[in-house]
Amino acid sequence: METERLIMRRWREADKEPFAAMNADPEVMEHFPAPLTRAQSDAMVDRIEEQFDRLGYGLWALEVRESGAFIGFTGLALQTFEAPFLPAVEIGWRLARPAWGHGYAIEAAGRAARYAFEEAGLDGIISMTAASNVRSQEVMRRLGMTRDPAEDFDHPRVPEGSPLRRHVLYRLKRP
Repeated sequence: METERLIMRRWREADKEPFAAMNADPEVMEHFPAPLTRAQSDAMVDRIEEQFDRLGYGLWALEVRESGAFIGFTGLALQTFEAPFLPAVEIGWRLARPAWGHGYAIEAAGRAARYAFEEAGLDGIISMTAASNVRSQEVMRRLGMTRDPAEDFDHPRVPEGSPLRRHVLYRLKRP
């Protein structure tokens, strides 16, 4: 898939090194429990690709059309951990720091949302993040997603006592 400035594609072996570097960056991973090791990052790529094979969609690798640079991912992920609103398909993104502030997240997420409704036939999607992650929440709002504070939750995969445990939930319904 493509947007005006980005190519959204399946993952390549060459993406693993810059993806691991991004996942090891403490600033990129500020709103996650911990940075990822190279092995954890590579395993994530394998899980993403398995979901593409199983469902036909996933978290697309993002490439800047003009330069060919890998900058992160945006896409759709089936979430099934224990929570009252699951299972559901989540729209998500993670970009390397040099890609921040260019509008890439909203551009790619908008395309992924169109894919969810027009091509995958989904009736709705969700997005969630740590309550402290105001940048991602702004992307969610710019996508037209809405939040009901009554649906905020403690993420079961984040350790108790962590300041990141409290998560906000946003929803977007098919237009």
